[in-house]
Amino acid sequence: MSNEEQKPEPKQANQRGAARLAAVQALYQMELSGTGVLEIVSEYENFRLGQEIDGDQYLKADPSWFRSIVAGVVRDQRKLDPVIADSLIEGWPLSRLDATIRAILRAGVFEIIERQDVPTAVIVTEYVEIARAFFEEDEPKLVNAVLDSVARKLRGNKK
Repeated sequence: MSNEEQKPEPKQANQRGAARLAAVQALYQMELSGTGVLEIVSEYENFRLGQEIDGDQYLKADPSWFRSIVAGVVRDQRKLDPVIADSLIEGWPLSRLDATIRAILRAGVFEIIERQDVPTAVIVTEYVEIARAFFEEDEPKLVNAVLDSVARKLRGNKK
């Protein structure tokens, strides 16, 4: 048996993390291009998740987790945005945030609301790490503060 055949499959948690990152990228792409949810999900599942594109290897991601986040954010955006806005500094509208940050916050808040089976700390940590992948300044701190605030309001002290 060769070494390649012995490689273990990525852990489910890693596949969920990759799905979260891909979902943020897809939501960002949808906002900028106006692409619909069915088209974007199909593009990612067929051509990006686990694929190599222009020399970059996309991580193997849990496709159902990816689909759930993207479709859920699109479906619930009118409900998610006011929840996010309530946790921003007064006078700082959601529209003023970078599109990537909006995508991260929408996905994170969606999971806090919908995925009660996932610990709050996991959700917050994963989305802060995604923010760190795109930003070096204060944006990861903003993501942490907003998601933590939303989680405390909606989940209380549940970890």
